Amino acid sequence: MSEAVKRALVAEALADGFVSVGVCRPDALPDLAARLETFVAEGRHGQMTWMGERMGWRGDAAALWPAARSVVMLAESYAPLHDPLAVLKQRDRGAVSVYAQGRDYHDIVKKRLKRVARWLIEAVEKGGYRSRQTGKWVALDAGPRPEVKVFVDTAPVMEKPLAQAAGLGWQGKHTNLLSRDFGNWVFLGAIFTTLDLPVDPPEAEHCGSCTACLDICPTAAFPAPFQLDARRCISYLTIEHAGPVDEELRALMGNRIYGCDDCLAVCPWNKFAVAASDMRYHGDGALEAPRLAELAALDDAAFRALFSGSPVKRIGRDRFVRNVCYAIGNSGDPALLPAVSGLVGDEDDTVADAARWAVMRLTGE
Repeated sequence: MSEAVKRALVAEALADGFVSVGVCRPDALPDLAARLETFVAEGRHGQMTWMGERMGWRGDAAALWPAARSVVMLAESYAPLHDPLAVLKQRDRGAVSVYAQGRDYHDIVKKRLKRVARWLIEAVEKGGYRSRQTGKWVALDAGPRPEVKVFVDTAPVMEKPLAQAAGLGWQGKHTNLLSRDFGNWVFLGAIFTTLDLPVDPPEAEHCGSCTACLDICPTAAFPAPFQLDARRCISYLTIEHAGPVDEELRALMGNRIYGCDDCLAVCPWNKFAVAASDMRYHGDGALEAPRLAELAALDDAAFRALFSGSPVKRIGRDRFVRNVCYAIGNSGDPALLPAVSGLVGDEDDTVADAARWAVMRLTGE
């Protein structure tokens, strides 16, 4: 039964909008715990203390839920409709990572995962399912009701290594998952289940001699291919890092105010990128190149209203405006001086510090 169930599950997930599906065992990554421990021991996780917590689960998917027999990994595309690097030349505008320009992916992917998981439970329990293509009933050998758990980036699950173990793609030199079939613009989700499903062979690495992702990084956040030091990564600095950013790194952040897409955008495998199945990821275009002067004026209420339903909302007004001040300081545009001058007395010390730094950069004083 398991082979037929897996074929049906893959077909259902692809029909529901996922671009790739694969299966691995929860214990498919015996060396993961040691790699994670080394990463944390070297301090490369920065302020992300949660990476050191529950490390036993994060480093071993089998320990997270011992009853699970299979991990179904799924990828969903959010490939952009525009060149994400173009906004970096517009110094009076802010660069927001592609994934955050629309609806929060946690909401969309998790709902889709839950639909697929419910389908799996019902198909096994009822001994069949109704085909989307033909509308006809397809019989399966009935079995006991399987248990499932779904995860999208909020639990101690290492999605990228598991996705490689399940054959979806490989972790490139930029440490993100990429594929010869869909590039690297994907979100990952996992369905843990008590069903014993056939596994897929793990994917091999196909980066070859290419170093485009390493060469473009503004802050040299990759100590070596396939290694990341989050403390220098602009995505980490703009999203996870609390308090002032080191001045050396501020000057390298350019106008990136939430995340960074440079290493993703230059990957040659994106020539095979698959269009996003859900247009909500693209948003209404308002965050494709927002004006820095307008963002600097946001108070807490305006920030919450602008980013309602967006991943950006998670970092809060103060951290976001701090990033905007750094971008204004890097703009070299004296016309933005009024936008940042009023923030030197901001109630938040980090915002005030960032504003003073920006004023100094723009005036030389």
